[in-house]
Amino acid sequence: MNKSDMIEQIARSADISKAAAERALDAAVASIKAALRKGTPVTLVGFGTFYVGKRAARTGRDPRTQAEIRITAARVPKFRPGKALKDALN
Repeated sequence: MNKSDMIEQIARSADISKAAAERALDAAVASIKAALRKGTPVTLVGFGTFYVGKRAARTGRDPRTQAEIRITAARVPKFRPGKALKDALN
């Protein structure tokens, strides 16, 4: 499912226009991004939790030259599914 499919599904389920559904989806995604940027986890009860993880600095290899390269530490988004989501899949 891509973004346009999701917008169509939201519009159908909530009985709103596609434009309103797109604004709602964009607002939800922006809110999640803003919270994660601050380091605040976002918990949607029954769905799951978005949070920020840390990836340590490490040494990698350039695939072309096989030279060692330094990969810097990074903050990465992560998701932990909730019980209701896990139950819905099994």
